[in-house]
Amino acid sequence: MQRYKIIHRTYYNYSCEVTLGPHTLILRPREDHELRIEHSSLKTTPRSTLYWHRDVEGNSVAIANFDSPTTQLVIESEVIIQQFNETPLDFLVADYAMGYPFRYQPDDRVLLSPYMALPGRETIDVVNKWITTFWQPGDPIQTYTLLQRLAAHIYKTLSYQVREEPGVQTALHTLSCGTGSCRDFAFLFMEAARCLGLAARFVSGYLHAPRMSHVIGTTHAWAEVYLPGAGWKGFDPTIGEMAGIDHIAVAVARLPESVPPVAGSFTGASDSVLDVGVWVSKC
Repeated sequence: MQRYKIIHRTYYNYSCEVTLGPHTLILRPREDHELRIEHSSLKTTPRSTLYWHRDVEGNSVAIANFDSPTTQLVIESEVIIQQFNETPLDFLVADYAMGYPFRYQPDDRVLLSPYMALPGRETIDVVNKWITTFWQPGDPIQTYTLLQRLAAHIYKTLSYQVREEPGVQTALHTLSCGTGSCRDFAFLFMEAARCLGLAARFVSGYLHAPRMSHVIGTTHAWAEVYLPGAGWKGFDPTIGEMAGIDHIAVAVARLPESVPPVAGSFTGASDSVLDVGVWVSKC
């Protein structure tokens, strides 16, 4: 078991006084048999009333309601977790799904179908052609090996780039420009997995990565694929590896744009400047 401390601070500075609308905060890690929350605090300045719920994906969501106008909004999340995912390769895939291709069982397909939705025809054609650069259809391969090869190929052939602007690049744009952020690489991985007939979803969270100083101070993103017998398994194309003990999931979603860490609105004739700081450390 490894303990981590996660500090996530978000600052919005306004050029004049504004009235804040409700803000959606998705900052609390997902608890399960691999991750336990030891301590958690979530504070805002100005003070707000927080209402918690779980969304349709089981993510913990806080709605912050504000009463007083302000020229600055500060959101501070501090969490200490216990992470037990020390052996990410210690899983068993159902016999019928060990080799690719395979078909999900009918009951599973009912639940997984939203995560298997195919992109547009142009994207399918381009992504399928790109897949042949690291695997030829018809060549025998284990399902896990194919997914690991996909993650490694993105890591080796595309260039990581920090992008401050919101949103996620399309798979076509990422492949054409050859660069992307972690969320862009995760989305490309998802689109490729879906073109292969596999169920994939987006994961937003944190990464403890002291070797990657260029990503320190930001949230992280990767993808998960549903493997029968093993469940949802994470693959991180930004580092070309499976998600493991250093990956701390906060939210999962069918679409990347569904789970921003902070989302909200304000009224007033003001410009706004955003500043975010994230620190993940062992403790």
